[in-house]
Amino acid sequence: MAPLASFLAVAGLASLVAAVPSPKVGITVGTTVHQVRNPDYVSNGPLALYKTYLKYGVNPPENLRKYVERSGFLTKRSEATVKSTPTNNVDDAYTIPVSIGTPPQVMQLNLDTGSADLWVFSTETESDDVGGQKLYNPSSSSTSKKMAGYTWTISYGDGSSADGDIYTDKVTIGGITVSKQAVELAQDVSSSFTLQNTSDGILGMGFDSINMASPSTVQTFFGNAQSKLNSPLFTADLKFHAVGSYGFGFINSSLHTGSIVYEDVDNSNGWWSWTSSGYAIGSGSFVSTNVTGIADTGTTLLLLPVDIVEAYYNKVSGSSYSNTYDGFTFPCSSTVPPFTFGVGKLRFKIPANYLNYGAVETGSSTCFGGIQLNLAVGTSIFGDVALKSAFVVFNGASKPTIGWANKKL
Repeated sequence: MAPLASFLAVAGLASLVAAVPSPKVGITVGTTVHQVRNPDYVSNGPLALYKTYLKYGVNPPENLRKYVERSGFLTKRSEATVKSTPTNNVDDAYTIPVSIGTPPQVMQLNLDTGSADLWVFSTETESDDVGGQKLYNPSSSSTSKKMAGYTWTISYGDGSSADGDIYTDKVTIGGITVSKQAVELAQDVSSSFTLQNTSDGILGMGFDSINMASPSTVQTFFGNAQSKLNSPLFTADLKFHAVGSYGFGFINSSLHTGSIVYEDVDNSNGWWSWTSSGYAIGSGSFVSTNVTGIADTGTTLLLLPVDIVEAYYNKVSGSSYSNTYDGFTFPCSSTVPPFTFGVGKLRFKIPANYLNYGAVETGSSTCFGGIQLNLAVGTSIFGDVALKSAFVVFNGASKPTIGWANKKL
């Protein structure tokens, strides 16, 4: 396993959230599952970048680490419930309901295409590592069975980690059931996982090669479910400040217009890696250039090469690179341009309001950009900032592809 890939099991650290009853995103076998948005999640751009570094095994810069520690965002949820609901909610806090066991225990999990483990907080998790998450209890399920000798471990560049053992159990998403799905139970969890508002775990939808089980990898839910689906695919229809959906086994034509353009996926590192045909900034001309990156629902921001990022912020008045926040910032009063990326001959415009990620700190007049540098990670990441601008098809056929279409407004 490649060193970088070995860190990918941090499924969705860039968007971990707590379980809340409403509102919901849509699943469809076709089944459609609806995401659940956490209205109490306090959004923060530098924190989102910090968590992306952890996810991809990068040691965050010291200044950024000090800021995150100083901000208090790494306190446990149970210690942060007095925080007020932010007025600037951004779309980095979603889960979907996943039923595990018999009778079903409904967990709110983050669907993450950048990792390949289904792991949950559980009754085996050390009590000090739990910050309000719902706990899966294998002893309360008549269909659970421990996988003897199997463990899983996640490690990061900053020394944080998580580990535990593995059970098989019945897992259902929407109308899709896998009777003996590997479920990884957290026993020891670093504070980075027990964030202010967290999900109950992760539903990894990457490729099996980056699964973190030992002594051998285990299949993802998607891998096990493909034979039950009408088509071996799932779709993402993420929304801006609204409920979106994931569809399994079918393509809902009511959610897109025009043709779906498919690009080959390079899954040699376990990712949904593909190549964009170029970009445009604002009303400027389209620049034809290959930009290879990962389509990652578990990352919030759009990370791109330095020349593209610098060209973008040259169009933003007062913007500059901040060592404190390890990213580009600008006065919140500045006008930011839209950003367009290409998929073959199709063009997908990310609206300007997606690209102002909000104040770097509560009450600050400085805002953090939704586009940031990919230098630390080493590859571009098409996170939710980009994915929200399109209807996306993750096709897991023997020769995997990723499809893009315009949303139906």
